[in-house]
Amino acid sequence: MKTTVLAMAFVVAGALGAHAQDAEIQGTISQQFEAFKADDFATAFTFASPTLQSFFGSPANFGKMVTQGYPMVWRPAGIAYLDLREEDGTFWQKVQITDQKGRFHVLEYRMMQTPEGWRISGVQILDAPGAAV
Repeated sequence: MKTTVLAMAFVVAGALGAHAQDAEIQGTISQQFEAFKADDFATAFTFASPTLQSFFGSPANFGKMVTQGYPMVWRPAGIAYLDLREEDGTFWQKVQITDQKGRFHVLEYRMMQTPEGWRISGVQILDAPGAAV
């Protein structure tokens, strides 16, 4: 009986920990979306991993890349968080974005945990936009 209760406690604790991690990762991505909506590229840049920050060098360069290469991220009409997966120690958050024209885009955010919290270390577009139904 004691081992069953102890095992259940570990399962519950693990589930709560995973839920908190999901919320933290989604929170990081959401905060970056909010910064983009306000054209606050300096704040949006803070949610990028140190590697991406070094690569782009400045919030202005980062903002230019986003506005030109990821307009659906810069001005989303809708956001839905899908699956979070872990592969070889790397966390990938799938996000469905509805753009201003009603098209859907599925992107995957590569996440990195840093001493400052979760940071975005890359984004890839998984499929071509589709028409809204």
